[in-house]
Amino acid sequence: MKLVYAIVRDDNEDGVLTQLTQHHFSITRLATTGGFLRKGNVTLMIGAEDDKVQEVINIIKKECGEHRKITVNMPYLAGASLMSYATMPTTVEVGGATIFVVNVDHYEKI
Repeated sequence: MKLVYAIVRDDNEDGVLTQLTQHHFSITRLATTGGFLRKGNVTLMIGAEDDKVQEVINIIKKECGEHRKITVNMPYLAGASLMSYATMPTTVEVGGATIFVVNVDHYEKI
């Protein structure tokens, strides 16, 4: 038995949850925040038998394809006027997922 931790963007949450549920995987969802863009993420904890882990990863890959996004990061300068600073749009890669797979020593559903 394995526990798959998948950190995905909020944008991809519905697709991932729908597909994993349709394939009968048990999922626990945790709302998390992080990353360069400081946007919402979802951390999914997915229980899977050893031979089903690759199926879980494939579903996540399919639903969380990477794409580019243009963003403007505003500088934070305490007490300074932002009007005197020029901001430049930055292209960043978004999407994708971070996946951890760990062994489970004991599993019990009550």
